[in-house]
Formats: sequence, C-alpha cells, structure tokens
Amino acid sequence: MKLSIVPLAQAAALPAWRCPIALLLLMAFAMPIAFATWSALLNNFVIEKAGFDGADIGWLHTVREIPGFLAVGVIAIIIFMREQVLGVVALILLGVATALTGFFPDIGGILVLTMLSSIGFHYFETVNQSLQLQWLPKDRAPQILGWIVAAGSAASLLAYGLLVATWQTFDLSYAFVYVVAGGTCAAIAVFCLLAYPQFEAPNPQAKRLILRRRYWLYYALQFMSGARRQIFVVFAAFMMVEHFGFEVQQVTALFIINFLANMLFAPLIGFAVGRFGERRALCFEYLGLMLVFLAYGGIYWFGWGALLAAGLYVVDHLFFALALALKTYFQKIAAPEDIAPTAAVSFTINHIAAVFLPAALGYLWLVSPGSVFALAAGMAVVSFSLALMIPRHPVPGHETVFAGIKPRAAPAE
Repeated sequence: MKLSIVPLAQAAALPAWRCPIALLLLMAFAMPIAFATWSALLNNFVIEKAGFDGADIGWLHTVREIPGFLAVGVIAIIIFMREQVLGVVALILLGVATALTGFFPDIGGILVLTMLSSIGFHYFETVNQSLQLQWLPKDRAPQILGWIVAAGSAASLLAYGLLVATWQTFDLSYAFVYVVAGGTCAAIAVFCLLAYPQFEAPNPQAKRLILRRRYWLYYALQFMSGARRQIFVVFAAFMMVEHFGFEVQQVTALFIINFLANMLFAPLIGFAVGRFGERRALCFEYLGLMLVFLAYGGIYWFGWGALLAAGLYVVDHLFFALALALKTYFQKIAAPEDIAPTAAVSFTINHIAAVFLPAALGYLWLVSPGSVFALAAGMAVVSFSLALMIPRHPVPGHETVFAGIKPRAAPAE
C-alpha cells in the first residue's frame, strides 16, 4: 500500500475530519473501547472464571506492564516503520487480543493474551504521546489534550453504558462482550490506517536512545507516576470486588461515573493547566492523591463503607486527568527532535516499578491491604516534592527551579 504523505503545514487544507487533530481524537476514542471493556470485566472475569486471589492479580498486572517497560523498543521499530503506522498497527493488536480474551478462561491463556494486548496498548500509547506533542501547537496543547482525554472518556462511557444496559438483560457472556469491544477497536484502527494520509511533522525525530541530564526531573516524575498509578489500577478496583462484593454491572456503573466526570471536566482541566501552569496543576494532583490514598487505607483500618470507597474511586480517577500537565511540561522543555525517542524512554521509566510492584504488593495485600494504600500516599508526597521543582514557565535551559532564574538557551549535549 502506497502511503500518501502530507506535511503538517499543509494539513489545514484537508477536510476537518481528515486533519491530524481529528485522527488523534478518533484513535483516542478507539483505544478505550477495547481497553476499558477489558478493565471493566477483568476483576470479575478472573475471580469467577479463573479463581484469582490478590497474588494472582498482582502477577497478571506485572505481566501486563512488561511491554510498557520495553516501550523503548519503539525507537528501533520507527527506524523501519513510520510512527503513525506503528500506532495504528498497535491499536489493531490491542483490539484483536481483547477479542480473544474470553475464550481462554484460565491463568495461562489470560496471561498470554494480557501480554499481547498490553504490547498493543503500550506501543500505541508511546507513539500516540509522541504524535500529540509533535502535532499540537504549544500554545493550544493543554486545551486540545483536554479534548482528547474527553474523547477517550466518551468512548469508555459508551462501552460501560452498553455493558450496564445489556449485561443482565441479555445474559451476555464474557467472550461475546470481549469480541464486540475488541473487534470494534480493531475496525476503527483499520479505518484510521486507510482513510488518513501520513502526516509529516517539520522536525525529523532522532531514531536512537536519548537520555539527557536536563530532563532528569521529567524522568523522576514519570517514575513516580508509574509506581503510584499501579496501586490505583491494580488494587483500587480489585478492592471493590474482593472487599465489597461488587458485581459486573456495579463495577461498570462506577466506571461510567468516572468517565462521565472525565468527559465533562477534562477540557476544563486542560484550560486550567494552560492558565495556571504545570507546577500548580501537578502539585494539586499529588496533594489530592495523597489524601485519597490515605482514605483508601481508612476503609480497612476503620471499616468505612462501600459508598465512600466508590466516591474516592471517582475522585481518584479525576485527579489522574491532571497528568496531561506532565506531557505539556515536557513539550515545553524538549528539543523538537527528542520527542519520539524520549516518549519511548519515558514509558520505560514509567514502567520500571510497574514490572515488580504489582506482584510484590500482591503479597503485601494478602497481609495488610491498608498498607498498600499507605505506601501509595507516600509516593504521592514524593511526587508533590518533585513537582515543586518545576518552574512557572519551563523552557529549554530552564527545566527546573535550579536551572537559573532567567530562561536561557538549552545547553548542547
């Protein structure tokens, strides 16, 4: 298939539905149809069909995060394949692996398909982040990223709404739902591959491993984000099923509330990041997460009820939407040619803790679930301390508050 290449500067002449932002929005809509459905059914699926306990779910998520740790491999692939093509192919892999999940209700099959879907998810996310930062103008990036988050939330909301409306009414099986969700994601990805030209950003990307001293704060924030997020992703929803006995439709309804809130507030969050800056946005996020994780611990220490737990889960998820500020912080400090390789490196850094933390904390969960959330609160405090080091107006050469009072040219490396 011959690829039609359109320079980014000429993309404005295309119809609105074929412009780069439209493609980013469509891909952002497609991914959660598969991933959100997989997530909504996962805890009930593995407990009901495979008899998982806390240690098993920890191992599953460790396997799921290995491709994230290996996201640096994107650098090697884009030597031979365009980023945009790689992103769509990864999205197809995510859809197909999700579609097959329900046919293998045992620990071996679940782990293999989790690995395959995770390769698709993490490689898509790596390339998608790179394309967003290359294609979006810096002055509008926070607002457009807010729209993109809202599009993903709308897709999740649609998937969850259909689950709630049809799961019990039609007595659906796990296999059927996974096939429909994964197949829809894959079909949209194929459309993205065939209907859109290849957009050429003005700055060619370096196709080698890049680690720069001046990005150290971004790397540190990514590491802490990955470690902290794992506790939320792995154990917060698992708590709802194991501790409070939530059924599929209840978990899904909770997810619906999450993504409805995200769909409504993500554009406002993007505006707030543009208005108040990355440092204030991230400090607010980390302070809020610290309080939420301490409250999660209180559920086990003081016997607080399911309604509070559900409310905390929604607030927790909303705080994570502020993470778009980390993307725009990097966009402001990065050399244009560093965006693709650093996106891959940052995903690997983000997943260093994710490879071992879920399995290790799965065993701690068996002894003291509240301690798992207390550890997450401590991680949020460390992240808050790091966020204080972001300048009010970060630029190349002024990446941290220690890099000088006045912005200066980025040092040669």
